[in-house]
Amino acid sequence: MSPTSHQHSHEHHHDHAGHSHTPQVSGDNERRIFLAMLLTGGFMVVEVIGGLLSGSLALIADAGHMATDTAALALAWFAFRLSRRPADTSRSYGFHRGEVLAAFINGIAMIALVGWILVEAIQRLNAPVDVLGGLMLWVAIGGLLVNCVAFWLLHTGSSDNLNVRGAAVHVAGDLLGSVGAILAAAIILWTGWTPVDPLLSIAVALLILRSAWMITRQSAHILMEGTPAGLHPEDIKADLVQHIPAVEDVHHIHIWSLTQERHLVTLHARIQADADADESLNAVTSRLVDRFHVDHATVQIEKKPCPE
Repeated sequence: MSPTSHQHSHEHHHDHAGHSHTPQVSGDNERRIFLAMLLTGGFMVVEVIGGLLSGSLALIADAGHMATDTAALALAWFAFRLSRRPADTSRSYGFHRGEVLAAFINGIAMIALVGWILVEAIQRLNAPVDVLGGLMLWVAIGGLLVNCVAFWLLHTGSSDNLNVRGAAVHVAGDLLGSVGAILAAAIILWTGWTPVDPLLSIAVALLILRSAWMITRQSAHILMEGTPAGLHPEDIKADLVQHIPAVEDVHHIHIWSLTQERHLVTLHARIQADADADESLNAVTSRLVDRFHVDHATVQIEKKPCPE
C-alpha cells in the first residue's frame, strides 16, 4: 500500500483562537480596545505638543511610550477586525499575518525613536535646556488621567482574551511613565534641577526599548517561520508514539505560527500495517489539540517507509 495523504483541520477553532467565542463579548472587547486606542493616540499628540512647548524631553519620551501603547492597541483592534475576514483563493490562510508584519514595523520604528531620545538626552545633560515645569506638570497629570481611563476600559473587559490582557499590560506600563513625568516636573518646580528631565527620558526610553525589542524579536521569529515557544518537534513525536498505540513513528515535523497565538503543524505518521488510517488520523489530530493546543494540522498517514 502506498502512503496516503490526509489533511485534517478544525477551522472553527483556528479562526477564533485567542478571541472570545461570543460575538457580543467580542464586539464589546473590540469597542473597548478602540476607545482606549483613541484616548492614548489622541493624548500622545498632546504630549508631543506639550513637550515641545515646555522643552521637556521626558514628555516627548513618554509620548513615545504612548505611541508603543497606541500601536499595541491598534494591532489588537486590527486582530479583531481580521478575525472576521475570510480566507480567499490568493490568501488561503487569511489576513492574520498582517498584524505580525505591522508589529515588526512598529518595533523597528520604536527602536529608532529610542536612539533619537538617548542622543538628545545626552546632549541635554551636557548643555541643560530650560524646562517649563508648570506646563510639563499639567500635561503629565493629563497623561496619567488618560492612562487610568484606558486601563479601566481594558481591565473591565474580557479577562480571558489575550488581546485585551496584552493591551492592558502596555497601558499599565505607560502609567509608570506618566507618574515619572509628574515627579520630574515637581522636582523642576521645587528645585529648578532640570537634568532630571533628560535623566527620566533615558529611563522611559529604556522601557520603550525593552518592549520594542521583544515585539521586534517575536514578530521576526514568526515571519521567519520559527518554531513557537514551548512546542518542540521531539516532544510531539515522543508524545504521539507514547499515547497512540497504532503510531510507530512520527517524522517530517514542521511547526510554525500565523500569529503569536495561532500555531500550525505538518507531520508524517507511520502506523501499524493493520491499523485503520482514518482512526489513526483522528487520534493524532485530537491529541495535537488536547495536548499541544494545535487545532490546524496537516497529517500524512503512512504504512510503508516514507518515500521522502
